[in-house]
Amino acid sequence: MSRLEEELVHILVQHKQYFEPEYMSFHSNRVDMVYDESFRSVEDEQIDEASRSCGASQSEASTVDLVNPAVLQYLKSIANVMFGSKYHQEFSQVFVTSRRDALAEYFVILEMEKLSIEDVLKLEWHCLNREIKKWIRAMKIIVRVYLVSEKRLCKHILGDFGSFYQFCFSEISQSFMLHLLNFGEAVAMGTHTPEKLFRLLDMYGVLEHLAVDVDILFFEEVGSFVRGEFHKLLRRFGDTVKSTFLAFRNAIATNHSKTPLPQGGVHHLTKYVMNYIMTLVEYGDTLNLLLVDESSIDPAGNKYDTSALSLCPVACHFLSITTTLESNLSNKSKLYKDVALQHIFMMNNIYYMVQKIKCSDLSHLFGDCWLRQHTAKYRHDARCYERVTWSSVLSTLKDDSEPNCVSQRTLEKRCKEFSTAFGEVYRIQTGWCIPDPQLREDLQISVSQKVVPAYRTYIGRNSSNIAEKYIKYTEDDLQSYILDLFQGSPKSLHYQHRK
Repeated sequence: MSRLEEELVHILVQHKQYFEPEYMSFHSNRVDMVYDESFRSVEDEQIDEASRSCGASQSEASTVDLVNPAVLQYLKSIANVMFGSKYHQEFSQVFVTSRRDALAEYFVILEMEKLSIEDVLKLEWHCLNREIKKWIRAMKIIVRVYLVSEKRLCKHILGDFGSFYQFCFSEISQSFMLHLLNFGEAVAMGTHTPEKLFRLLDMYGVLEHLAVDVDILFFEEVGSFVRGEFHKLLRRFGDTVKSTFLAFRNAIATNHSKTPLPQGGVHHLTKYVMNYIMTLVEYGDTLNLLLVDESSIDPAGNKYDTSALSLCPVACHFLSITTTLESNLSNKSKLYKDVALQHIFMMNNIYYMVQKIKCSDLSHLFGDCWLRQHTAKYRHDARCYERVTWSSVLSTLKDDSEPNCVSQRTLEKRCKEFSTAFGEVYRIQTGWCIPDPQLREDLQISVSQKVVPAYRTYIGRNSSNIAEKYIKYTEDDLQSYILDLFQGSPKSLHYQHRK
């Protein structure tokens, strides 16, 4: 019988087969979104549209031959002889040991290191991120291909001997499944900042999609422990994802600034938040399931109730997040001493939010009403800017009296005051920034439509009573200078007599 055992080992070792990990095309199709933890260095990124990696096309398990099919009948004959001679324990021990070694070798092919929970918790994020990618790939291949094929092999050889094939499969696979689950447990235990949420969602998504496969693989009593541990991890990850997501709004609310953003442009926090939630849309189905029982209350006390508003949970929470962002931006705007720049800052940031939502899948979640309201908001800030800046400038050209009742000196003084006031606005506001070309052009045109006609009327009515040296600008000069505003490059006017 010892010769049969040796022959069994020889056949299992010499005729084992592997498949390339790329066989199932389980590639990560996400473009990593890397966010700075302190909200300080976020750049706009084009977020590639990609289908989820665990989509319908990969929902069914596949099988491969882990042992050369030509020797399967011979292996079955050896099993019949050894079981018939009461050497079933010896056969099972040799078979399990050999197949476990083969699975261990395949883990090496998948580049899965045996990291303890302590090892995982000590990893820097860039290293952990790399290990998570390998884990996601390994989970899909091991559960949906390798273990399905392993169980088929066990059943083919030992299926005639009752529950022995189930026992052997459990013995072969259990330690490796627990190794994969322990890695997931370690990741779930770690500290999670907002930028890690996407990888956590990827891991949760894999577990969720593999749940049925695991239930089928380990449905017998002997596999109940693995099945239970898997679902325990799935619940743990759900809680981790939910808590990390909900903490994101708090991170926005507590992002305080002591100094204003130079030039009044789009704040990096605004870019961060909008790009963040744009990426989260891809995980909308998962988040809707996890957040279904979570009401959303913003710092102002506004509660978004999914049942009352007929909105999905993700939409309610995104509304809460953007409301929190607006509140934060409003506080940051007050850091500017110049009230006009406060309005430019708010206009820039609200406009950025509107454009991000209008031009993405977020528009379906926020709806037309939100877009109309916030379009009105940034336009209101534009009007407030014009009133704060240009009312005082244009007041110098007010002419309430009859032309013949105003002295030449008064008319010339008013013209000089306008030139001085306009020059001061020019000096300051050429250094301000409106990053969006269309928004900048729209505001320049609006300013021009108020300033140029008022100047034209004043000069036209009073030119005969104003010495030419006081008329610093032509209409074309004013239009040209207004186009220099909001470019983010401070300039000064060098007055010269205009012919």
